[in-house]
Amino acid sequence: MTEPISPEPVREWKPEYTPAYVSNGIIGLRLCPIPPLGGVATVNGFVKMDEATGLEAYGRAPFPLAGDMRVNRTVVTQCPDRVVFREQRMDFASGELHTRFDFDGDGARVELSLITFCSRNRPTIAVQKATIRVDRDCELEITAGVSREGVNGYWAEPPMCPSHPPGPLDCLMLWKSAGDMGSLGLAYGTELLGTDQVYRRFNEGKDGPTSTSYVFHAEAGREYRLHHYASMVPDVWHSRPQHQAARLLTAAFVRGCEALRADNRAAWAELWRSRVQLVGAPERWQRMADAALFYLNSSAHPSSPASTHMFGLSFWPDYHYYRGHVMWDVETFCVPPLILIHPDAARALLRYRSSRLSGAVANAEARGYTGAQYPWESSPRHGHESAPVETTHSFNEEHVSMDVALAMARFVHATGDLEFAETCAWPVMAAVARWLDSRIERTPRGCEMRGVNGIAETKTTVNNSAFVNMSAVLALRETVSLGRDLGKRIVESWKALADALVLPIDPDTKVIRNHDGHDPAELKGETPEGAAALFPLEFDVDAETERRTLEFHLRSADKYVGSPMLSALLGVYAARLGDRQRAAELFEKGYAQFVIEPFAMTTEFSPVVYPDLPRPVPFTANLGGFLTSCLYGLTGLKLHAGDPAAWCKRPITMPQDWEGIRVDRIWTRGRPASLTAMHGTPRARIEEW
Repeated sequence: MTEPISPEPVREWKPEYTPAYVSNGIIGLRLCPIPPLGGVATVNGFVKMDEATGLEAYGRAPFPLAGDMRVNRTVVTQCPDRVVFREQRMDFASGELHTRFDFDGDGARVELSLITFCSRNRPTIAVQKATIRVDRDCELEITAGVSREGVNGYWAEPPMCPSHPPGPLDCLMLWKSAGDMGSLGLAYGTELLGTDQVYRRFNEGKDGPTSTSYVFHAEAGREYRLHHYASMVPDVWHSRPQHQAARLLTAAFVRGCEALRADNRAAWAELWRSRVQLVGAPERWQRMADAALFYLNSSAHPSSPASTHMFGLSFWPDYHYYRGHVMWDVETFCVPPLILIHPDAARALLRYRSSRLSGAVANAEARGYTGAQYPWESSPRHGHESAPVETTHSFNEEHVSMDVALAMARFVHATGDLEFAETCAWPVMAAVARWLDSRIERTPRGCEMRGVNGIAETKTTVNNSAFVNMSAVLALRETVSLGRDLGKRIVESWKALADALVLPIDPDTKVIRNHDGHDPAELKGETPEGAAALFPLEFDVDAETERRTLEFHLRSADKYVGSPMLSALLGVYAARLGDRQRAAELFEKGYAQFVIEPFAMTTEFSPVVYPDLPRPVPFTANLGGFLTSCLYGLTGLKLHAGDPAAWCKRPITMPQDWEGIRVDRIWTRGRPASLTAMHGTPRARIEEW
């Protein structure tokens, strides 16, 4: 296995750059180019009341790795003009962010190097290692702690800073979010290495930062190191989360900074054994593939209590980030790559849906249906519908239930996990089937789903959306099949419904249209929903229908490309028609143009097509869509209950200048295997180790 290609170091920070994102899927950090000058934190499962909508949303947390420094009489945060940025680089191989800057203090110059990471082995732990050197002797004060600046909420209890001699725990705290919707336990510990002649004090602030300061005489040429450990525990994990955070912090402190770094590097090395290698492709494409895999893995963890959202654990105050709600994008674009490369993380994301089944049942009952209808925007804590009331189209966005059911089925196909099938997949899939049974209308045409919204989100509804109806057919058939395998009682109408659902296939042209009466000139009519039924849904049709459908929707691709989600799939549609040049062009416009400097993060909308829109990052639906295109679309891999060696049946066509795709390790039925797809071969190969 070769190491991933990390972004080039940033040595000049430009105003248009977006701050770095460091995460392990439980803790999410965004850090300024000079970390002491600010940062943003979120924690998986920690929620608040959104001030703008009054809805449950993920909560911004106090920043756990806050710091400051005083050189004689000058302070970094008070004199930012004296700070000289030197370099910041993201190391994809280890998940570490490295930052260097200088500070021209009062009578001395300080060189400071920071290493920041969120531990994959200990998911509640974030660590920052600071290395400090001065060019002249001076009085140096280094401060590290937790900052609540810019965060709505309050300390529910006064911070507790033990009075015993320096040890693992500096302070533990209990934070309450806005609207009292959630609680978060925080604990931090620090240690200074390089001198024993130091004055150490706690700075306890009910409304301000809580921190620890080290004051000492710094000598020129000598190296000093400060290790700052933090633990963050949401109340979904513990009734007294601050005490649990303190316990976990203590264990991490005892393990030590360098051992934690080594453990974290080893965990990342294990993940990179499933690196998606674009054989023969220009290096820039391999860089983008590495970045996509890095940010997807950064945003998902086997311990995730509340799935992930469309930007992982990322937040910055310039955008709403969809309030951290869990949407269909996760199951459709993020789960498929994880099923193959990190199935334990995929299981955690799907477990969120099974554990919130009661919310989906309540949503269906409130609308007069039986079974389970998953919400369009699912709240992290309760799984309730949390779309803003002014988002009227959300009431008719119904395909999310089938997206969840299909993700469950495909996870079972890939892993062979019968316990998951019994306890998680079957209850969800059967409940979605019951909902479909009550939702589908019986008409003279057969069975219809009328008054829905498909992928193209508009304020008007349509009848018989291709993506909605074809996902319903697949979900019903998968449910019947799984039920029989598990020995469950099958409702006979489910198979009949799947066979009778009206599909918007034009009988004259054999094209899968987006919906009844679809016109590409209508509002968002260029959205390739009919093509999306073929991939990523993988709805089976005859070869002529597939060809004509792809040709039809690609005629509108130049108008659509630049929009979120399906743009990253357009290259697959061209490749399946054998047009290598068009495939390369559409991957360029549909994905490469979404990736922005300096850290190769993916935006929601293409900045080339939509230069005036915000650039929130990393948009997991787009990067997950690209990875899904690489792992499934271009390889022809289709998960089913049969032998994994038979999952790939399509002839392989790669984009221009790509020779193939190889993954040294994917997971099939709990066993490692390789995946190889080379241009011009009859099919891709899956070979067990």
